[in-house]
Amino acid sequence: MQASDGKANEGKALEVNVDGTSYARIPLKTKVVMPEDDLDAVITEYAADAVQPGDILFVTEKIVAITQGRSYRLDEIKPRKLALFLSKYVTRTPYGIGLGMPETMEMALRECGTPRILFAAAVAAVTKAFGRKGDFYRIAGDKARAIDGPTSGTIPPYNQAVVLGPKNPRGVAAHVQTLIGGKAEVAIVDINDLGGNILGSTLDRAGEDRLVRILKDNPLGQGHQSTPMGIIRAV
Repeated sequence: MQASDGKANEGKALEVNVDGTSYARIPLKTKVVMPEDDLDAVITEYAADAVQPGDILFVTEKIVAITQGRSYRLDEIKPRKLALFLSKYVTRTPYGIGLGMPETMEMALRECGTPRILFAAAVAAVTKAFGRKGDFYRIAGDKARAIDGPTSGTIPPYNQAVVLGPKNPRGVAAHVQTLIGGKAEVAIVDINDLGGNILGSTLDRAGEDRLVRILKDNPLGQGHQSTPMGIIRAV
């Protein structure tokens, strides 16, 4: 096992205070996880011995999805004309391309269904004109929000790939908890520098809401850190 050295990723703080309690957010560095890798083996090698009773192990949705075979090379995706059209109206940010490229929009159409994406786009076009943001993803849902496209900081080979959200993240969280001997709660998370979502966990609703606030500044970072998991520990 490659144990954590207890250091924050560059540009991120190790500790954060939420509701009067200080929490350490300890990144776990791993190898680059590939589609042929087994998630159980990755968890066992890099996380099982690092967690302590009372911790929360948080795992990025990307490595879960990758090991489920839900990553696609850009040259495997043939966007339809509708995807080309809709992607032009998506705002791109430095933190992630979202559905702002034809390939990611194509995968959103496949994952969520064309009617839902068209409805979300129509509503967003109206409400955006009145200064309201975020309606597209609220309507399109978590499946659309979880789609990751390549950015300049994405680790190869995923700088040339689209990764969908994971299947059954709540079930995955429960399974991972058994792998680590039930020592810690587990959450499958989708986080970036704009905020985050808990896709599935062994926590209750209040615990998930608190975890979102603990991870608000994305302690795992957006670039080449190769830290797709982390530990939350009260200090």
